[in-house]
Amino acid sequence: MPSSREPADWLDHSHVPLLRTLATAVVRLADTGSLQSFSLPYDPEAQRALDRVVLACLRERIDPPTSLPNLLRWCRTRPLEDWPLDLPSDAFGPEDFLVDRHSGEPTQLCHEWWAQGRDTAASQYDRMVVHRAMRLSQDACQPQSYSAFRRLLVERPVLTSHDQFEIATDLYLEPVRALLDDIYELAPAAYRRDGVYTACRRCLTLLTPLVDGGWWCERDQCRSQGPAPRGRVLDPDEVGEVCQLARPLRQFVTGPGRAEVELEQQLHALELPVEMWPGFDAYDLRITFPDGCVWAIDVKDQAHPGLLGRKAAPVRSEPGYDEACWVVPEYRVRARPDYLEVFARNRTARAAGLRLLTDRQLVRAAKARLRGDRSARARIGPTEGTDSPFDGDSVADAPGDSDA
Repeated sequence: MPSSREPADWLDHSHVPLLRTLATAVVRLADTGSLQSFSLPYDPEAQRALDRVVLACLRERIDPPTSLPNLLRWCRTRPLEDWPLDLPSDAFGPEDFLVDRHSGEPTQLCHEWWAQGRDTAASQYDRMVVHRAMRLSQDACQPQSYSAFRRLLVERPVLTSHDQFEIATDLYLEPVRALLDDIYELAPAAYRRDGVYTACRRCLTLLTPLVDGGWWCERDQCRSQGPAPRGRVLDPDEVGEVCQLARPLRQFVTGPGRAEVELEQQLHALELPVEMWPGFDAYDLRITFPDGCVWAIDVKDQAHPGLLGRKAAPVRSEPGYDEACWVVPEYRVRARPDYLEVFARNRTARAAGLRLLTDRQLVRAAKARLRGDRSARARIGPTEGTDSPFDGDSVADAPGDSDA
């Protein structure tokens, strides 16, 4: 039976299923073409979303969207808080949209709500690919092959014909090589400007050209740092075919993986040994301190703290460790200052002892432990004398706990 802290009341709000339907419709339309161009008959999921939104509006005596293009205009121009929907207060944040206002692409929030309702083999594509790579590496008794595969998805979301020839010589990828042809697909012409593709210099995914001459990066962290910086310019006449990872892998593997690798780099700068994706991805990072203490870290780069809290679970117990926590990139909390509190309100009962720290707080705690500190500020597990997973967060930012 759920405890008093179990966030089951989300299902008491009548329009939670509708929000999932809306998100699914937007993602499906984006996957089959442009959100600006489609014709009758509409995709069944899109028609279902339109019908249900119209009904919700009529019940509230509000003028409804009159067509699918009009509904998508709502998704792009109306924050969710302005929709006439019965949703829990933590289901969205201020100024949250389902479609990005600048690019016309589904937002990460939209993808995360779509993921809540994924119940078919097609919609679980990213999980199927990762599990297949794991099994192939296990069968070959080569855990380093799985790590190489995961790192490839993080560091090479775009491949040219020349790149494919290069990775063909990587022996670590041999057990999972059969997967590579399946997960990389030809980049659509919509990413081209003047016949060439341009990759983001920060996250390495393809940039989307905007009508005003600018560029849009699909990764939230890049956009939080300002205009997209142009990286590799890929002319098919020079580099051959340009392929990119399928969208679910870019969204749910490459994006979070960038946060994991960036944290790995920060910890390496402290001269700490870091094992990535140990035990065939039991968790994300395994950190070993000079005194033998081991920390286990799961990184969660997710836009919606409420949805993140609802899927909170203890870090797997093997490979063994002394302390464990979840980590979210600092920029998520800067963008939404109540991020940790919303996570706490919606955290599942089974994860009662789980702390959520920012990557900056995690690095500060690691520095404190390296200095010989054994107080709460040098710990990432639950603090003694409390069952709250957040009491230590303010300690991590206490006076004297600088980044130096």
